[in-house]
Amino acid sequence: MSAGIALLLPAGARQFLSFWSQIEHDTMSLIAVEMTAAILLMACFNYLHRSLRDRALATAAAGAGLVSFFPRRARDAQRHITTLKAEQGTGHAVMVIGSSGAGSLVDQVGDLSSVLDKCLEAKILLVNPFSSDARARMQALAHPSCTLRSFREEVRQSIALLKRLKAIGKAVKLKLYSDAPLVKLVILGDYLWLQHYHADLDVQTMPEYVLRRNRKEHGLYTLYAHYFMQRWESADIPEYDLDRDELVYRNRTGQEIRRERFEIEAAPDALAPAAISRLDAQEPFQLRHAPGPYLPVRGYEAE
Repeated sequence: MSAGIALLLPAGARQFLSFWSQIEHDTMSLIAVEMTAAILLMACFNYLHRSLRDRALATAAAGAGLVSFFPRRARDAQRHITTLKAEQGTGHAVMVIGSSGAGSLVDQVGDLSSVLDKCLEAKILLVNPFSSDARARMQALAHPSCTLRSFREEVRQSIALLKRLKAIGKAVKLKLYSDAPLVKLVILGDYLWLQHYHADLDVQTMPEYVLRRNRKEHGLYTLYAHYFMQRWESADIPEYDLDRDELVYRNRTGQEIRRERFEIEAAPDALAPAAISRLDAQEPFQLRHAPGPYLPVRGYEAE
């Protein structure tokens, strides 16, 4: 471009002088040229100012580790997210905080449907479907398809999938927390995916952020990875024994203190959605209890 401007400058100067000699005594033409030049200068300065501002924001985003932001789950965005997760999930540990795990674990086109087959190990945190906070969230969503009974069925399917993965030799661990879900968090290698659980909106409508670990260890990736480890190591969150269908409670030193029987019955396939909604309003899923000195599941008596 510089070479082209240099070669064309003499001819351009002659053309400009010829053009100026024609309009210098024409007031309207002169005003039009001056206004055009002023508009071009304003556009150039605005572009320059916006470029400097965007550069500063890009520097701040890079320092925080923000790689991408998807305001909604568009088709192209979903394809990019799935591809990146598949690339990062191979040979890495998968760490997940979710709600029921249906959209990420069970669904064949979900975020982690193929990643779990290639990962080294998986640590999954899901919501206890019999907690009072789970019931409150389902009531707050107020959507015909989002019922407590369907939510419990989604958790049951997620547990069944993790059992199959463990049966083929995958190092899979599951824990169930009882408070309301705050974030949907997926950590794969050096990348982290983050969504916010709104109080009364479906998580699929919320924006998704992609964070990357940086070398200075001061980005948001480090913050949320530390948040996951704090949740995972909390003594208040029991581990789900996938072999025996029991919740295992441990103290702060990791020693087992008690076990509780926990298994969700599958929903009858013949039930229509309307019938499921009516049953959900009447009574929760039943737990299968095996003989033994097991304690009732926390939060179940209140329901």
